[in-house]
Amino acid sequence: MSRDPVPLSESLNSVVRSLRGPDAAVQATAMGGVFGRWDEAVGAAVARHVQPVKLDGTRLTVEVDDPAWATQLKFLEATLRTRLLEQTGAEITDFEVRVKRSR
Repeated sequence: MSRDPVPLSESLNSVVRSLRGPDAAVQATAMGGVFGRWDEAVGAAVARHVQPVKLDGTRLTVEVDDPAWATQLKFLEATLRTRLLEQTGAEITDFEVRVKRSR
């Protein structure tokens, strides 16, 4: 084992990786795909009204701009799950829908 100094960032990264466990890289990739490729994965019409807010494991929280879209998502869930898996590699088992507050 080397006793040479190690940059703090490298040391912290190692600690964080060990705390997250082996699925951390998979989760990070899925999160990047869901947020980075959202418009492509769900289509422009849905993306205009629905935006991802949080990905926690396989639970995706989305925000809709109108209560009618909360209802519409119930009908679209299976399709969106399939599209997200195909486009981003993210396996979503549960959607939490929030209605954006008007200001």
